[in-house]
Amino acid sequence: MVQFPAMTAPSTVPAWVPADTADQALVHIDFDGGRDDIAPLTWGQRAVWKSVVEFTDHSWLNFRRVLAVPRRAGADVASVGRTIAALMSRHGSLRTRLRLVDGERRQVASSRGRLPVILVPAGDDDEATAHAWRDRLGSVPYDFAEEWPLRIGFVVVDDRVRYVVVVISHAAADLHACEILVRDLRLLLLRGSVPTPPGLQSLDVARREAGDARHSERAVALWMREYARLPESMFPAVGPPLAPRFRRAQLESPAVNAAARLIAARHEVSTSTVLLAATATLVARWTGHDVCGVFTMSNNRFPTGYANAISKLNQLGLFVIDLADRPTFAEIVPRTWQGALRAYQHAYYDPTEMDAALRRAGRPCGSGLEPWCYFNDLRLPDTDLASEQPLDEAALRASLTDSRLHWPETLERFAWRFRLQVMDVPGAIGLSLTTDTSYLPPPEAERFLREFEALVVNAAFDDLSWPWTSSTHLS
Repeated sequence: MVQFPAMTAPSTVPAWVPADTADQALVHIDFDGGRDDIAPLTWGQRAVWKSVVEFTDHSWLNFRRVLAVPRRAGADVASVGRTIAALMSRHGSLRTRLRLVDGERRQVASSRGRLPVILVPAGDDDEATAHAWRDRLGSVPYDFAEEWPLRIGFVVVDDRVRYVVVVISHAAADLHACEILVRDLRLLLLRGSVPTPPGLQSLDVARREAGDARHSERAVALWMREYARLPESMFPAVGPPLAPRFRRAQLESPAVNAAARLIAARHEVSTSTVLLAATATLVARWTGHDVCGVFTMSNNRFPTGYANAISKLNQLGLFVIDLADRPTFAEIVPRTWQGALRAYQHAYYDPTEMDAALRRAGRPCGSGLEPWCYFNDLRLPDTDLASEQPLDEAALRASLTDSRLHWPETLERFAWRFRLQVMDVPGAIGLSLTTDTSYLPPPEAERFLREFEALVVNAAFDDLSWPWTSSTHLS
């Protein structure tokens, strides 16, 4: 049922709705499904809650999407509202909030409720309006106790919904689950139903975890062994920090995109493995450490039934590689694959137990483990490598001139001294490096990205030997 209540007082407006809503209206969508239920937090939700406690503004945890309403779909406001209600009814994780119960933070699922949706006039460019509102609605931190994990906006032209703006709480879903939810929403808009049953929900995952401590115990044991091999910090401090302290540089490189695929096909590994190998190679080269520690993100979808689960399953894995024997880059790639596999196999654990073990070992246990490095590949899964048309060496090297580096962000507070994210960019790979300027000031961060690009391109055509590049590590 879709209702249009009058917005008569500020108290009726959700906190995530911007204050300047004179041209907008609210639609309240009633939904029901399942039953009222309570369960402990999942391991993934406990990891999210650490960030919530540590950071005042945790809006960076929010997933933000824009979905164009298919032309074949019923696009009036009431029809799309019913589709949203069906999505809420299908997935219990979207009807689950994190509340205090007897002094303990727990998942509380509701069988029914009312979801506020904001209606936005499209203006001159409905797509641009949708993306602007995606950012506006996604920039407000969640109230995990009172707010539903789903925020929705409709970009409307003459009572027809052109775009659905979607914001999803990281406490309810990870990147994989977010894509499933958007896929389900598209199917509901087109067909009115989803042909497959919903996957496990967060309450289901929590109950499985309560009866299976062995994954966590194995992960904690491996991490403690690997920590003993690592230095206290990968990068040395080189000077006072700038203000703001953290800077993000982004290199968009068609050359790295093509070269990484060539190397991946040769070694029969993913391009993510190639880029992780390049990260570890350069960090070791710059710092002079024989053993390099890099945190990675694992989606933890390997347990039976987890492939389509709507839950926050992804967690940090600890990748450690020993380069004391000065291997060639061709030797580093398979070594990275083996180390990454070990890291992914030990990335499913109870953060409470892991933190207790880290404290006993005298190691940091914040939401980010800042003395080391963090590599996070945010791209959608690789397409078939055979479908890519590899460039010859001359053409690939010529494409280096098409690379673009810019500085999109500064931050006063951040969880990592070094975070390299890999992102989808049309026709290229985006390499986003956020650094603590006390350890890697902007000129060094830019140099790292340029050397990363050169390393991958050179490795596509030559089995590079130590030291791989002509640079000297930081003094």
